[in-house]
Amino acid sequence: MDWGKYMIFPLNRSEFMKNTEIENMAEKWFEANINDVNANWFDLLRFKTVGTDLAYLDECRKCVAWLEDWLAANGFSIETLGPKEAPQIIYAVRKGESDGTALFYGHYDVQPADVEEGWNTDPWEPVIENGRVYARGAQDNKGQVWASLQSIKACIDSGVPLPDLKIVLEGQEESGSDQLIILLEKEPERFKADVVIVCDTSMMEGYRPVIIAGLRGVSSISLRLDGPDYDLHSGSHGGLAPNPATVLAKMVSGMFNQDGSIAVEGFLDEVKPPTEAEINLAMSEPFDEIAYKAETGVLPTGGTIGVPPEIRGALLPTIDVNGFHSGYGGPGGKTIIPAYAEVKLSMRTVSGQDPHKCIDSVRKHFESRVPDGMRISVADSFPGKPAFKVAVDSPFVIKARQILSAMHPDGCAIKYDGASIHVVGTLSEISEGDTVLAGFGLSEDRIHGANESFSFKQFKMCFDYTVKFLSEIGKEI
Repeated sequence: MDWGKYMIFPLNRSEFMKNTEIENMAEKWFEANINDVNANWFDLLRFKTVGTDLAYLDECRKCVAWLEDWLAANGFSIETLGPKEAPQIIYAVRKGESDGTALFYGHYDVQPADVEEGWNTDPWEPVIENGRVYARGAQDNKGQVWASLQSIKACIDSGVPLPDLKIVLEGQEESGSDQLIILLEKEPERFKADVVIVCDTSMMEGYRPVIIAGLRGVSSISLRLDGPDYDLHSGSHGGLAPNPATVLAKMVSGMFNQDGSIAVEGFLDEVKPPTEAEINLAMSEPFDEIAYKAETGVLPTGGTIGVPPEIRGALLPTIDVNGFHSGYGGPGGKTIIPAYAEVKLSMRTVSGQDPHKCIDSVRKHFESRVPDGMRISVADSFPGKPAFKVAVDSPFVIKARQILSAMHPDGCAIKYDGASIHVVGTLSEISEGDTVLAGFGLSEDRIHGANESFSFKQFKMCFDYTVKFLSEIGKEI
């Protein structure tokens, strides 16, 4: 395939970027190698690396072997870490030519995908349409990982001095990074670095780069409320038997005050309110409600009434219903009182909150409201890692912002993100270095959903940034 016709460069480079020697090198290398870059990217996307489903474990193993072969061919020493009964961790090291140590983190696992979920094409066979590659993992995170790896290869092939490199690629990010977190705490010396580089976040609309100043933590819990021994006839038992769906719905509703704020006792006790500096930073980039409605179909009216969306979407905790099931959901009607009801909840936590205590407070909320004769049980719970904040005044963040600002006429924004990457806080702490969170996703990529995609333009932006940042790291030591 002739990939040259798909090369779409970010914005107007001659206007917004200085024509440096490094940039000239990167441009020449990319043009010369675009066929291999993209053909191999497509091969990587074909691996069905659904890390949450052991039915795909063999696909994960094949992907690991493929990535390890590529890394070894480019001068890395490789170790495969973690139990073989789970998607394993790739740990690759290369001795550099300049000062410092950089650790790059990414993940090869992806969300499940089936054509029946609304995909227009086979999610495991990449296709190109309007300058975009459509496939599961095209953006999250294989696209950004592959663009970053290509930047490393470009520097190696072109003789650009690089710092010592440690590459950590895992297969359980989408399910909590359990094995990597265990490894981090067990063998911390492996992960020492001056800077941790993460490309697993997004830009603002219009391709404006963003450095993430902080992420919320995420935890989850699923509960089941049992009532009658079996589904009851609603005519014979209506007004007599308690209805699990109705009771559970009231319990869920009781988690919130009239203004939308969280009412769960104890959940907010340890919240550290955002500082004035953090509020000012969050408010420095105005929230576009019209654009949000165009993207999602709804206005940003969730959360606490009266709090600006810039704050409640990133710096305040949340509890969200991810799923609620009870009774009959098929065609037509079925007049029953269901035997049970289930709810799945996720929590986004902020500074000061202990995920275990948050889970416990939610569990107690439900247990304290069970009527006589009914039973509540926890189906599963996942207390994730706490919220994480970046040192935005570190020399590495400053350097990254300078590089990214040159890629857009409005410069590079710094903002808080309400999402979570489970392992980043632990990785940052264990590494004892600074962390730079700068990714190249956009809302239209539709990660985790049907028809996920990543444009060649975004891919090239990720490549350009990483080349320049890696070449500058030694100067910041």
